[in-house]
Amino acid sequence: MTYLAKPKLHHPTLACNAIGFTRRDYEGKISTLCAGCGHDSISAAIIQACWELDIEPHRVAKLSGIGCSSKTPDYFLGQSHGFNTVHGRMPSVLTGANLANRSLIYLGVSGDGDSASIGIGQFVHAIRRGVDMTYIVENNGVYGLTKGQFSATADQGSVSKKGVANTDSPLDLVTMALQLGASYVARSFSGDKQQLVPLIKGALSHRGAAFLDVISPCVAFNNHPGSTKSYDYVREHNDAVNQLDVMLPRAEIAVDYGAGETIEVEQHDGSRLRLRKLDEAYDPRDRIAAMNIIQQRQAAGEVVTGLLFVDPAADDLHGHLNTVAAPLNALNAPELSPGEAMLEKINASLR
Repeated sequence: MTYLAKPKLHHPTLACNAIGFTRRDYEGKISTLCAGCGHDSISAAIIQACWELDIEPHRVAKLSGIGCSSKTPDYFLGQSHGFNTVHGRMPSVLTGANLANRSLIYLGVSGDGDSASIGIGQFVHAIRRGVDMTYIVENNGVYGLTKGQFSATADQGSVSKKGVANTDSPLDLVTMALQLGASYVARSFSGDKQQLVPLIKGALSHRGAAFLDVISPCVAFNNHPGSTKSYDYVREHNDAVNQLDVMLPRAEIAVDYGAGETIEVEQHDGSRLRLRKLDEAYDPRDRIAAMNIIQQRQAAGEVVTGLLFVDPAADDLHGHLNTVAAPLNALNAPELSPGEAMLEKINASLR
């Protein structure tokens, strides 16, 4: 299969930001995800946020693991540094890169399977250490690349494509991030660009561990299992000479609602998601209050969106370790080898 490449030429009338880049300069390759996937909306929001912040693309290091979500860094910031790690191991690789070169802006992109299952231990320790990063989880509650099994964030009682009900309790990564000490915590919906872009801009500008949980619908595995038009039904009632998968294009789900309002969003399978946007009077500096409102609204069947918590005076891992201001990968032999007298002084202080 071949994919069309984006033209390298830009229209001369495209608007530029303060450092002379157009929005096209922050794009990547053409997405190979299903048409209408919420992950592509998140990529567009990242592109918009970086363009508006006047970030030089080469100053960004984007890292990911395995899964549909972890493919998305290929679709934005094509001129930045990129590293695709193994399944669930993105946080530790990001931590090492951050310690070696603190001069870059670190953006970790993961999924609910990548972070809440095999990578849960990696997620926990990166957050609790206060690594200076923006950590985005593109959360759809399923394993998209392996045909839609429940992930650890799937709601209890939700029904899979095959009609099986999920009996397990879900992991709430936002609550976990708050408990682990993340200094910037937010949740949004992939189709709410008005809310998502500012949240990403705030995370990229924040010093410390910034975590964003973005609800992102999967268009391939939410078709109703009882439908006679579903893929499974046709396979069971058709004498086919071979078996093919066709991902029909779906329209992107977009929403627009005000602060303090609750909205029901119909998904591609007909199910409904209740989103509640935080009130303008909400104080995001109270960590305990943030956890309380998440639990209260969850009990009411609502998903709270917005900036849930921020610590304006937060420090990061380099501050905790008291490392030098220069990036460690830029230090030369004189700085790394202080001499016998200094080593003796250091050793004496440890006795």
